[in-house]
Amino acid sequence: MLLLRSQNLDLYFDSVDNQISLHLTPRYVMPAHSTSDHPSLHHFLLPNENATKAFSAELAKAILRRMITAISQKHGLHIQLCGELGSGKTTLVRALLHSLGHTQHVKSPTYTLCESYHLKTQNGPLSVCHFDFYRFMDPAEWHDTGFREHFNDHVLCLVEWPEKVGGLLGIPDLKLTLEPNDDCRHLTVHASTRAGLACLPTC
Repeated sequence: MLLLRSQNLDLYFDSVDNQISLHLTPRYVMPAHSTSDHPSLHHFLLPNENATKAFSAELAKAILRRMITAISQKHGLHIQLCGELGSGKTTLVRALLHSLGHTQHVKSPTYTLCESYHLKTQNGPLSVCHFDFYRFMDPAEWHDTGFREHFNDHVLCLVEWPEKVGGLLGIPDLKLTLEPNDDCRHLTVHASTRAGLACLPTC
């Protein structure tokens, strides 16, 4: 039975053994390298949905901070989310959108391919496009969608199943890969550009 929950700590009572136990929900960060001239890798363990929300909140802070420092309002980002069905990609996107200020339901774009959001953040307006290319049968379908115009310096693009488009999307600023790891999820964050690197320190 859960007795108490804080941001990083759960307190449980085991009625069978009459024992109280503590469960931490940490975010483990192990950067491979973090110089500004090279891509970086950060690793996280997400033991539950609260940990996913905590990570998304930190990523949202980094995105909002970059909106202030970006030149000429060029605060767009291309973030790809990879992982098998049920790995938590949509859950992470939903938590990120809510952390950025979206207050309504987040629909999965599995059938529509794209859901667009125009958010009013504390640092100004932010356009977000959430893509899901799971139903693509051929990467060439990308050319018929007309979505290329969204991948610019002013839009935050969140892409699920980018591998379905082959290499047509180009190099993302951040690539988030979710993998099952016993009873939790292992998240790998790979930054490939300076814009992506700018979002890593607080995550």
